[in-house]
Amino acid sequence: MSKLPSDVKREVLIRAQDMTDPSHGCEPNKRSIHEHLRLGIINLDKPVGPTSHEIVAWVKRVLKIRRAGHGGTLDPKVSGVLPTALEDATKIVQTLLPAGKEYICVMHLHGDVPDHKLEQVLHEFEGEIYQRPPLRAAVKRVLRTRKIYYIELLEREGRDVLMRVGCAAGTYMRKLMYDVGEALGCGAHMRELRRTRTGPFREDDTLVKLQDLADAYAFWSEDGDEKHLRKVILPVEAAVEHLPKLVVRDGAVDALCHGASLAAPGVLQVDTGISQDNLVALMTLKGEVVALARASMTSKQIYEAEHGIVAKPERVVMSPGTYPRKWK
Repeated sequence: MSKLPSDVKREVLIRAQDMTDPSHGCEPNKRSIHEHLRLGIINLDKPVGPTSHEIVAWVKRVLKIRRAGHGGTLDPKVSGVLPTALEDATKIVQTLLPAGKEYICVMHLHGDVPDHKLEQVLHEFEGEIYQRPPLRAAVKRVLRTRKIYYIELLEREGRDVLMRVGCAAGTYMRKLMYDVGEALGCGAHMRELRRTRTGPFREDDTLVKLQDLADAYAFWSEDGDEKHLRKVILPVEAAVEHLPKLVVRDGAVDALCHGASLAAPGVLQVDTGISQDNLVALMTLKGEVVALARASMTSKQIYEAEHGIVAKPERVVMSPGTYPRKWK
C-alpha cells in the first residue's frame, strides 16, 4: 500500500518511569463538552461549491465560536478532507499545512494513449518534480520543486483516467495533470478532484459532513445530548498523530505552558526518528498535547542526555495552570 512520509512507524524509547496525578489535567476523551469544543478539531468533508474560508465561517456560526481555522485550502470546485480546528486548537493548524496530501482525481486525455505508455509516464512523475504555480495562484510564480510520493492508476474508461496521487504540500494537481498530458504528447486536463487525506486525517469513518455537524450541535444545545457532538468533533490530539512525540513529567508541564524550553530530566519517553530541528509534539502521561516544539537533539541524543535543552516550544496549546507550578 502506498504511503506518505508521516506513515513511518516509530518506536518509543523509555527514559524513565513516573506517575501522573489524576487531579490535574485529564485524558483527551474525558474533557468536559465545553473543553472538548475549545480543544476540538473536525475531519470535515468539504463539498464542491463554497471556498474553504466560507466553510470555516459556517462552522463558526453553527457552533457559536469565535475562532476556527482549516489545515490546507481547497479550491471551490474541489471536495474532500478539510481538517477544521476550533478555538485554542487553531494553534496546531501549522502542523497540517506542510503535511503530505492524497487526492483522487480524474484526468481527461486529449488524445488516445495506450495503457503501457500511460503507466510509464505516470511512473516517471513519481519523485521530485518541478512546478511553476498557475496564473490564478495566490503565490509568486517561481519554479519550485515538489515531491510526488506515488501515483496509482485505479481505473480507465477511454480518455478518462482515475488516479490516486500522494504528494507534498503545495503541489498543484491541475498543473500536474497538464504536465502529464504534455509528457504524453496528447495534452490533458483535470476533470474532477477530491482530497482523501491531509496528514493524519483520512477519508474514513471520522469524516463529517456539514449537515451532520449542525445536527450534532442541535442535539446538544436543544436536548443536552453530547454523544453526537463528541463523535463529530475529535480531540486536538488527533492533529498531532503524525508528529514524533516527547512525553514529559507532570512537573515539567506548567513551565512548558509558560514558554520554557524542555530540559532532558523532564523527558520520560521519546519517539525514534527525531532529527535536530524536527517539529515534535510535547505530551503528558495522560496523552494531552502540551505544545509544539523544535527538537534540539536527535532521538538517540535525547534518550541518552542527562542534562541540556532537548526541545524549544514554538506554540503552546495547553493553558497555564492546568498542572501545578513546580518551577521558580
